[in-house]
Amino acid sequence: MNELRFDGKVAVVTGGGRGLGRDYALLLAARGAKIVVNDNGSALVGEGEDTGPAQSVVDEIKALGGEAVANTDSVATEEGGKGIIQSALDHYGRIDVVVHNAGNVRYGALDEISFEDFKAVTDVHLMGAFHVVRASFPHMKAQNYGRFVMTGSIGGYYGNQRCVNYAVSKSAMIGLSNVISLEGQEHNIKSNVILPGAVTRMAEGLDTSLYPPMGPELVAPVVAYLCHESCDLAGQSLMSMAGRVCNIHMEETVGVYRPDWSIEDVTANLDGINDRTDAKVFGLSGYLDHLGFSFEMATKGGA
Repeated sequence: MNELRFDGKVAVVTGGGRGLGRDYALLLAARGAKIVVNDNGSALVGEGEDTGPAQSVVDEIKALGGEAVANTDSVATEEGGKGIIQSALDHYGRIDVVVHNAGNVRYGALDEISFEDFKAVTDVHLMGAFHVVRASFPHMKAQNYGRFVMTGSIGGYYGNQRCVNYAVSKSAMIGLSNVISLEGQEHNIKSNVILPGAVTRMAEGLDTSLYPPMGPELVAPVVAYLCHESCDLAGQSLMSMAGRVCNIHMEETVGVYRPDWSIEDVTANLDGINDRTDAKVFGLSGYLDHLGFSFEMATKGGA
């Protein structure tokens, strides 16, 4: 099998100074990519700044013969997002890959969490993703090439208690990634979501003593594949945890058609509405496929 390399490619890794991001940056650099290691060095809750983490990874990459620069702009602002991408353009003249990995955590139940704590997390995870995508997308269109990897979470698909800010942000990555792939289709720009599971500082406070091996090095190859020019996936969500890699997708039941509905009709037809026999997975073309399938049922008067 030929080694998949990134020679001549420039990659930005947000949150690249520690944890998962560090492993992503190191692996991409080892395969020939020039790296912008973005990390403002903040604490887990998102406060403070420290140039050390980003520079430390840059030093590691250079010591191994690779090329990298540090960037400490915050993804949480429009200016920060522009600055991160501009760093790639200033140092290397292009931007080919964006891995949005930066994150923070602030826990709180729905009836307890403050607006400040909700916004602090969505600003980094959700708005941070948009800021770096918005800043890099035009450059990728102009060069007719680009790869995005957005970081989701099983908490974004299934939810989890006391982290509504995180769940909302991570579920949003699905829609963002799909729009990137749809609008980038004609320009060889692809985007996918990684749902990583690894023991990093974000697991602080959790009892991980019974966990199987869950190092970032198990996730990094999956992310690197999604970054590669040979990757044909677009609008997909790959989960990588403890050595298991799988594809998580949405599906629709065939459902029930009626020319008119009452509240009682909904109750009477719940079994058919929920029946997963012949469930449909529409994929990236799902918006139009969903409309077409629904309209066809209406025209035919049923499945």
